[in-house]
Amino acid sequence: MNESKPNQPKKKQQTNNNRPNHNRRRRGGKFHNIRRRISRTVEEETAGGVVFRRGKDSIEILMIQDIKGRWTIPKGHVEEGERIEETALREIEEETGLKYLKILNKLGKIDFRYRKLDKLILMTTHIFLIHAFKDSGNYRPEESEGIKDVKWFPANEALDLIEYDDIGKLFLIALKKIRHGGY
Repeated sequence: MNESKPNQPKKKQQTNNNRPNHNRRRRGGKFHNIRRRISRTVEEETAGGVVFRRGKDSIEILMIQDIKGRWTIPKGHVEEGERIEETALREIEEETGLKYLKILNKLGKIDFRYRKLDKLILMTTHIFLIHAFKDSGNYRPEESEGIKDVKWFPANEALDLIEYDDIGKLFLIALKKIRHGGY
């Protein structure tokens, strides 16, 4: 006598190390890869700076809190026909409201890449050492730029707050230049 077995659910497909593959979605009984293939590579250039002022007893660093809640330095995209120094000053003014700024040195550049939908973005960020003077107490976050907060921090506290390692390394270079350059 041949009895038919009741329909049993199929076993789930597993990925390596028994971890779910978050790039796959089940549609119509089959898994489809929802992550798009990279169709093009785009190079982008940004510029910004480690902005400082001398407080009564210490050096203070201006930081912005980005849309993700991370403390970082002000920076932004280079516009067509614009020099990177002009971009750094423009972006700092746009994001913080500071107007009296002077570039002292180029600290370096950071190269990184990230994926945005079907594009691979190759980003180069140029970082300058910038002195804020005169109205350095007159600042405000530019919410339309995605800036949640702007604040001056003592240099050591700013270094602890920075969440991007590459920028943290440039902070150290900036502090050394400030202390030994007599700025």
